[in-house]
Amino acid sequence: MKFCTSCGNTVTLQIPAGDDRERFVCTSCEQIHYTNPRVIVGCVPVYEGRVLMCKRAIEPRKNYWTLPAGFMENGETTPEGAARETWEEARARVSNLELYRVFDVPSISQVYMFYRCDLDDGRFGVGPESLETGLYSQADIPWDEIAFPVVHQTLKQYFIDASESHFPVRVSTVERRPRPNNT
Repeated sequence: MKFCTSCGNTVTLQIPAGDDRERFVCTSCEQIHYTNPRVIVGCVPVYEGRVLMCKRAIEPRKNYWTLPAGFMENGETTPEGAARETWEEARARVSNLELYRVFDVPSISQVYMFYRCDLDDGRFGVGPESLETGLYSQADIPWDEIAFPVVHQTLKQYFIDASESHFPVRVSTVERRPRPNNT
């Protein structure tokens, strides 16, 4: 951040009085600008035991498969955002949304929330952020072409839980992987 969104003057990175971490503070009006984690919401849409997946048409991870998900918008609940993203990416309507997985990813300041849900009437299509969509059984999922680790983990756990007909809410933290030593 370079400029204050309130008055347009420059900002500096400093620890404001009474705070314990650096924030962008306006050099003129002293407005404190907080930068908080982004929330990504999505669905695990299921129809007749198969999961709806989307092949990404955009970066990051273009041409890789994912669950329908994206950034939550202001003014919506997390289930509303997950359902909206499913419509936007897969032209699918979903119902009976139940919180299923939460991932904290502090290294990139993101929180992922996936809802298990029904794919209404088994109908879906291709939205502007997808190249193709499809319903996949566990054996048919392109496991080597999954876009994101949280999607891989969610799908693996979903099929384990489905085999037991038990779907507890799980919360996980995704730690930054250490970089290999190039010496």
